Amino acid sequence: QLKLVESGGGSVQAGGSLRLSCAASGYTYGSYSMGWFRQAPGKDREGLAAIDSDGTTTTYADSVKGRFTISKDNAKNILYLQMDSLKPEDTAMYYCAADLGQNSEEVVRAISMDYWGKGTLVTIAS
Repeated sequence: QLKLVESGGGSVQAGGSLRLSCAASGYTYGSYSMGWFRQAPGKDREGLAAIDSDGTTTTYADSVKGRFTISKDNAKNILYLQMDSLKPEDTAMYYCAADLGQNSEEVVRAISMDYWGKGTLVTIAS
C-alpha cells in the first residue's frame, strides 16, 4: 500500500515558479514509477511528467517540456515537480501518482495508475 500526499500548490503570477512535492509512505516507494498529472475544470486529466523507479529516466508532455522538471528523492520518499515560466493555462488541480508496472513513457500517457494523491491546487494569475 502506498499513500501519496501533495503539497506546494498556491497562487502565483504568470511567469513565476512553484515547486510541488509529493510525500509517499510505504516501504516499496522506490520500486514505483511516478508521475504528475493535472486536471483543469471542464477538461480531461493530462499527464505532465513521469520518472522511472530508479530516477534515471524522465518523460515530459509537450505542453510542459522545457518549463517543468520532475525529480524524486528515494531516500526521503518525495517526488518533486519544479514548475517555471508558469502560464494562466497551467491553472489546475495537480496530482501525483505511482505505478509498479509502467515506465515513465507509459505513465505520461496513462489512464490508470496504481495509486493517486488527492491533489494540490495551482492558480496562475495573468
